[in-house]
Amino acid sequence: MSRIGRKPIAVPNGVTVTLDNRTITVKGPKGTLSRELHKDMKINVAENEILVERPSDHKLHRSLHGTTRSVIANMIIGVTDGYAKTLELVGVGYRANKTGEKLVLNVGYSHPVEIVPEGVEFEVPAQNRIIVRGIDKELVGAYAAKVRSVREPEPYKGKGIKYEGERIIRKEGKAGGKKK
Repeated sequence: MSRIGRKPIAVPNGVTVTLDNRTITVKGPKGTLSRELHKDMKINVAENEILVERPSDHKLHRSLHGTTRSVIANMIIGVTDGYAKTLELVGVGYRANKTGEKLVLNVGYSHPVEIVPEGVEFEVPAQNRIIVRGIDKELVGAYAAKVRSVREPEPYKGKGIKYEGERIIRKEGKAGGKKK
């Protein structure tokens, strides 16, 4: 049996969880999240905890068991604390700024790149740092990946947009491989 799927999910004070057929809705201080779950998973909502059960030991049910529990737990964490991902810009002249709700990136192209958020917000504490915040873990990760894909870090000089703490594996240049 799934170790993750068996764990009950604690529902903190101030969070309400409602289950309507296959759609679970979680309301909290930061907002509301709603998601449709697989029809075979059984969700038992009590006062202070949620239990996810699977109907059989079929491979599909085993794989969905822990996933469903993790998705619901992430929804609860999102509406209480929220999620954030930090990105760093590395390169001479690379900078980011926020114009209204849009994120404007100057990363070596002939034009600035604009990204309009939907469901997340951007924060630019410095010209070379971007923080993507939101209540949906999946959406925060997707927008962080979208910003990173504008100029991915290259392996020779390490220039580009990278996640905070990400280690870029460097390569030697052409001259590094020559032997005399």
